[in-house]
Amino acid sequence: MERFQRIKRLPPYVFNIINQIKMDARRQGEDIIDLGMGNPDGATPSHIVDKLCEAARNPRNHRYSASRGIYKLRLAICDWYKRRFGCEFDPELEAIVTIGAKEGLSHLVLGTMGPGDVAFVPTPTYPIHTYSAIIAGADVRSIPLTNPDDFIDKLTEAVKLTWPQPKVMMLSFPHNPTTTVVDLNFFQRAVELAREYNIILIHDFAYSDLVFDDYNAPSLLQVPDAKDVGVEITTLSKTYNMAGWRIGFCVGNSEIIGALARLKSYMDYGIFQPLQIAAIIALNGPTGCIKEICDVYQRRRDVLVDGLKRIGWKIEKPKATMFVWGKIPEQHSSLGSLEFCKLLIKEAKVAVSPGIGFGEGGDQFVRFALVENEHRIRQAIRGIKQVL
Repeated sequence: MERFQRIKRLPPYVFNIINQIKMDARRQGEDIIDLGMGNPDGATPSHIVDKLCEAARNPRNHRYSASRGIYKLRLAICDWYKRRFGCEFDPELEAIVTIGAKEGLSHLVLGTMGPGDVAFVPTPTYPIHTYSAIIAGADVRSIPLTNPDDFIDKLTEAVKLTWPQPKVMMLSFPHNPTTTVVDLNFFQRAVELAREYNIILIHDFAYSDLVFDDYNAPSLLQVPDAKDVGVEITTLSKTYNMAGWRIGFCVGNSEIIGALARLKSYMDYGIFQPLQIAAIIALNGPTGCIKEICDVYQRRRDVLVDGLKRIGWKIEKPKATMFVWGKIPEQHSSLGSLEFCKLLIKEAKVAVSPGIGFGEGGDQFVRFALVENEHRIRQAIRGIKQVL
């Protein structure tokens, strides 16, 4: 690996350590309850699957597609934003289809950043937010995300103290892994900061619809003039249980979208067209299935958080995402998140994600993914009780 400069900048993936321990335990016959990876376990709504099957039988859809996504899907994306947030976009210049949010974000950063550029990224955060910049050869400055009220103040202070000034500011709310949520005023302040210092805002909006307790997640692009400085990346993975379908999209500033489109024209021929046709049906179709998916996660959230509280591990209920972010109980805090996760697999037969995998700001926390049914979550709580 010493010969490969980009690879040298990428540390071993922390989550692979836990995955290996989990798999070794399962090979030995252990029943490990996996609350680690945020991999939705529910079925994609049937009307979307039916459209996929229908489109897949048409030979015309077996050819190369368009790297930017077919026009009707880009139009459906823009219509969805108009209905949902009151935002208007040009499907030709301000919207592009991506192979999930992760690919879109990675190629977007690769197309807009390079050596000498600086990205501001929260810590903790989803790893690709940090490592997309590192893969592009840029530098990263991590800004602690303790609460949204003072996060913009920390960003402002960091901008004034950093040279060269940042080219990109990465945001993601509702936030993975911390489940932090914000209001529209937060984005207003972020846009003002970006405009003042000529910073590109990239907002990962993967959990736009997984919200609870009457909370509604705002879009960055609801802020007037946000389109002047930024883009937003969204995905169907979580909203419709379509993680394996790899359908995402990016909307916003036409120059930034154009950079991504240019890069993707060299990188790929687009997503299998039947998947895009089914995605149109998802975006234009009934929304009752989204509520059903949210209800499942909310019930699981309540079972997990209430159960952990009963055994002495108090965690605040998140208002969004498919995760619960919990500070390691005090009696085990000296272990750090990786060793604590190893302990949970060994003694509780439960796998969760170590907070250190999301950056140095996460080492006193672990992340639970709500991807097991309520019975299995109760079983996990009994196992964790033995450890505590």
